[in-house]
Amino acid sequence: MAATDFIVAIELGSIEITGIAGKKNADGSLNILAYSSEKSADCIKKGVIYNLDKTTQKLTSVIKGLENKLQAGIKKVYIGVGGLSLRSVRNSENRQLGEDTRISQAIIDSMMQNNLDIPLLDYEILAVEPQEYKIGNNLLTEPVGTTANSIEGNYLNIIARPSVKQNIRQCLAHTGYDIAGFTISPMATADAVLTTNEKRSGCALIDFGADTTTVSVYKNNILRHVCVIPLGGNNITKDITSKQIEEDDAEQIKLRYASAYTEHKEGEEVQDCELTIDGKFTILSRTLEDIVEARVNEILNNVFNQIKLSNYSDSLMAGIIVTGGMANMPDIDKAITNITKIEKVRIALAGETNIVGNTIIPKNGKSNTLIGILMSGEENCCRIDPRKGHQLDFNEDTVAENDKQENNNAEEQQKEPEETKAEETIKEVETVDNTKECHQLVITASQLILSRGYSEALEVLDKAKKLNVEAKAREIDSLEKEAKRLLEEAERVRAIKEAKLQAEKQREAQKKEECNKLLEEAIELIDKEKYKTAKEKLDAARVYNIAECNLIIEDLEEKIVKTQKNKKRSIFDRIKQGMSKASEEFFDGIK
Repeated sequence: MAATDFIVAIELGSIEITGIAGKKNADGSLNILAYSSEKSADCIKKGVIYNLDKTTQKLTSVIKGLENKLQAGIKKVYIGVGGLSLRSVRNSENRQLGEDTRISQAIIDSMMQNNLDIPLLDYEILAVEPQEYKIGNNLLTEPVGTTANSIEGNYLNIIARPSVKQNIRQCLAHTGYDIAGFTISPMATADAVLTTNEKRSGCALIDFGADTTTVSVYKNNILRHVCVIPLGGNNITKDITSKQIEEDDAEQIKLRYASAYTEHKEGEEVQDCELTIDGKFTILSRTLEDIVEARVNEILNNVFNQIKLSNYSDSLMAGIIVTGGMANMPDIDKAITNITKIEKVRIALAGETNIVGNTIIPKNGKSNTLIGILMSGEENCCRIDPRKGHQLDFNEDTVAENDKQENNNAEEQQKEPEETKAEETIKEVETVDNTKECHQLVITASQLILSRGYSEALEVLDKAKKLNVEAKAREIDSLEKEAKRLLEEAERVRAIKEAKLQAEKQREAQKKEECNKLLEEAIELIDKEKYKTAKEKLDAARVYNIAECNLIIEDLEEKIVKTQKNKKRSIFDRIKQGMSKASEEFFDGIK
């Protein structure tokens, strides 16, 4: 049955234009009904449309894809606004009042209007986040009803170049769909990812995109700063291509082998190995490490600079929250801590909202903005025929033609032989049974994917595919691609962990070998009664902090102490014995 009540959200990304249709449930969860995407690298750069015709084509394709899955017409969509030119600027408005004047909503609205009228060269205000209002020495978020002789309003204006919205409007106008509303993408991401406690305690949200990185700072449930940095995951890929590697291969090697941070202890010998994808090229692991970490550090230094510009870098009690594609890179949290010295880092690959429904949304940090845009929507986006109360594509001729066709079909069915009708009835029953079985298999596969049983999900989808249910073909294909991608991702992470574990084992074995060598040298020195040098060897061995070696070190140190005590006692006894003998000789001489 076609859906008739849903919200549609569109995100214009530098890699993909993605669309989603869903419904907000009473319990706060989201029921996802359809998902569609198209590649956009040839028409969108750094989150900004630069080719209107291609963007229009891809937008149309995405929305048509949603309509096919919904089996319903779409009238309007919600669009996320972001991109390179988006940033925040602060502004203050002062109002002198009469003595002990009651502050009304009209005064607040008037100050807001004055704020909106500030001149901005080549920029327009997309949204305003009121900060605190200063009344006397007090800072209030809700000043209405208080009395004062003056008030100062502080505002955070979210601005961007006018062409950002203009281009979106032109593209949607050519597709034939309406714009239900614009949503500021960084704010949508924050609403999907951050908890109320994080916004209140103070946090920085880092959204790593392909061409851009967005930084949003929150404190006391208020957005304090937002900025889009023109650097992202694609910059790392392009740096790898400098080693004569094709861009697609560079992207694959980044996804499979790259790590944001690698810690080497002083004096540690780093093993260098060759990395490859399908044997097409090779790159040394240390070279890849240097390339990736240099670019990651550059991005993070720019991010930290924006956090400091917010003037809240020392007030982020909830730390830093990371989302977006680069959030999947191993040890990105350690890299952030290394640059910012902020220990509390949370990786948010999925938002805080409970997602239900059979449509699988990738939980890799890339869909959080899209979910946030959907959450911000309020209006039904379905194309409704007001005469019949359900969706149609609606003109009188079409309705009349459909009625005529239905009458013709009814007459033809009456003329059919009883045997033909019986055969068709059997086929219909079989089709219904296959559809039900296929639907159940798709649900099972979806649950397996969510529980990370990717191999089992692929087996179930293979069974579903063999039922040849045309209505489920696209959904099965989409789930199959997602399961394969997630399986490959899981294998990549496992391989990285195994390689790190193997390297750690080798380092531990080398440390133990070096420690044992020092202990052997210490034992030889103790036998030669060179205790000072032996202690130095034992101190050097203790640095390795190997439990079994530490026990031997303690035994050897105890042996040195006992040997030195026995040696001192022996010397003292000899001195005492000599003095006793001399005394006896002295008294014998007197006698």
